[in-house]
Amino acid sequence: MKIREMFSEPDLQRIKDAVAKAEGNISGEIVPVMVERSGRYTSANYKGAILAASFAFLTMIVFDRYVFSTSSNALFYDPVFIFLIVAAAGFAGGLATSYSDPLKRLLAGRTNLDTAARQRAENAFLEEEVFNTRQRTGIMIFISFFEHEVIVMADTGISKVVDKSRWDEIVSDLIGNIRQGDVVNGLEKAVARCGSILFEKGFTKSEDDTNELRDDLRLQ
Repeated sequence: MKIREMFSEPDLQRIKDAVAKAEGNISGEIVPVMVERSGRYTSANYKGAILAASFAFLTMIVFDRYVFSTSSNALFYDPVFIFLIVAAAGFAGGLATSYSDPLKRLLAGRTNLDTAARQRAENAFLEEEVFNTRQRTGIMIFISFFEHEVIVMADTGISKVVDKSRWDEIVSDLIGNIRQGDVVNGLEKAVARCGSILFEKGFTKSEDDTNELRDDLRLQ
């Protein structure tokens, strides 16, 4: 399912309303961003192909040694036959990896998933101009579904006075909601908590304050 198909218009409006409400009495800007995936992980497809091809070749060796008799296994010594079987297995392994998200995540490795999600979040922070506020008080709540990653990024005006552990708590709770399939409610709570933290830290709304960034959920 494409990420835009995951949310109905009422869902999107709920998130927009949550952002507007959270920003109602603070000078900060809260920007929710969601992406389907942060990387392509082509190397995982290659790993799947190599593993499948290797497994096919080892299986042929086992069958040759322990299953077939000497008189019935002449085909196993045909180089063309061996090549076709190994090549077909490799193709199937690469194809399976392409269509199986759990398998691709496994072969990509947690480190690569984390790195790709962090880089995509940093790019989104710039693309959505979260930094473009007068007092550098923008916050981005970033969700990358394929990687199962949630990242909260605060601009310099906020990060220097708010401890990282506060954002980690929001991330942990939001991940819990996502695992339960309650993304919208979890995001509403995360947005509200970001607003509460800013208000608590003195980022209150001034008389000349304007809404510098739109309140919509960004879907990429």
